[in-house]
Amino acid sequence: MSKYPKPSPEEIKSKLNLTQYKVTQENATEMPFKNEYWDHEEEGIYVDIVTGEPLFSSKDKYDAGCGWPSFTKAIEDENIVEKLDKSHGMIRTEVRSKYGDSHLGHVFPDGPKDKGGLRYCINSAALRFIKKEDMEKEGYGEYL
Repeated sequence: MSKYPKPSPEEIKSKLNLTQYKVTQENATEMPFKNEYWDHEEEGIYVDIVTGEPLFSSKDKYDAGCGWPSFTKAIEDENIVEKLDKSHGMIRTEVRSKYGDSHLGHVFPDGPKDKGGLRYCINSAALRFIKKEDMEKEGYGEYL
């Protein structure tokens, strides 16, 4: 039994707004530079909007200039699932959350070389941000 169970399809639909639903459940992509976290700089962690599983830390976030939140690594590799994506006439690596199976975005090999060379380009609509000062009370104290 996962600590981050996936809600029923009905619960997901009622919990998410239209953009969040289309991104996480239908593999959509939100608009660049017109999303919640692309230029967000507070300290904390980003979790799956569907299940709450921890995905990325603000410590690994950087401005890639692409208009979406970008991270150099996942907070825990095992919470990210990579899949081959051949949609839109491209070959890319899609990233999804392990427990929620939410579409998050894609990972590219053009990130900062000194940080491993990866760029996780993630849709804000797939994320919920937890401020550093709220992490303990929300059950994420182990990531402080």
